[in-house]
Order: sequence, then structure tokens, then C-alpha cells
Amino acid sequence: MTIVRVLLTTTIESVGHIGEVVDVANGYARNYLFPRGLATKPTQHNIARYGKPKAAHETHLQEREEKALRLRDTLADRTLVFTRKAHDDDRLYGSVRVEDIVSQIEEELGEHIEPSRVQLEQPIEMLGPHAVTINLYKDIALELRIRIDNETGLEGANKEE
Repeated sequence: MTIVRVLLTTTIESVGHIGEVVDVANGYARNYLFPRGLATKPTQHNIARYGKPKAAHETHLQEREEKALRLRDTLADRTLVFTRKAHDDDRLYGSVRVEDIVSQIEEELGEHIEPSRVQLEQPIEMLGPHAVTINLYKDIALELRIRIDNETGLEGANKEE
């Protein structure tokens, strides 16, 4: 297998970012990257040509990381509270799903999180405290505290007052 150096003209997840010079298999470069315009030969002219997009991309990545760190710090001190109707044995009539968690974060903080970043193996179906892992960006993750309260218990408390 022959290795060849190429300059990426766009970011390819498993290969590298725009403006980077990377080593790839000759066949991959010749049959996939070059024909699709995803890479070019790493001449001085091409390296200079993609210098500005590379700097813009690096700035964008830095901003995403800073935003993820701020969001992690904000969510670390917070507990999301959901109210649901429940059976006598604390099982919910409905469940709390990833979409519910994402929409509540967006409603409370105005921050959108991709549902695929929330690790919830199955919907939450019981009252009480729970923890959900959210992968915000690369290696930035947090354990989000969630509490499910009984909706009927709240109604009863309001009637007594």
C-alpha cells in the first residue's frame, strides 16, 4: 500500500480538518478524494490558499469547545424537574424520553443539544431522581440530574392550601 500526502479542502471526520496535510492511501486519494474535490496536492500555493479557511475552522472548533464548557458548568449545578402522572407503585403513565430532556434544556437555558448526545438507554419510567450522561463535545460530558415528581401529588398539595 502506497501512502501519499494530500491537502484536505474540506473536513472529513475520520481523516482530518480543512487545510491539514495528511497521509492517506494512494488509492483513496486517487479514487475518492481527488475526484470529489475533497483534497488537492499540498503545494505551497494550495497550502496558502486554504490557510484562511483552516484558521476559520480552528476558530469555530475553539468556540464550540468554549460553549460546551460553559454549558457543562451551567448544567452541572442544575436538576431538571419533570412532573408526570404515576401509578401507585411509582411507575409513570408516560415516560421521560431524550426529546423531553432536550426540549426542557432548550426551554430553560435557550441552548440546543442534539438528541444523539444524550445517553439514555431506555426512557425513564419511574418517579424519583435519575442521572443522565450528556456528551456535549469531544471529551466534554456531564452527569445531568433529573427528578420526576408525581403530578397528582402536586395537585393534592395545592388543594390542601
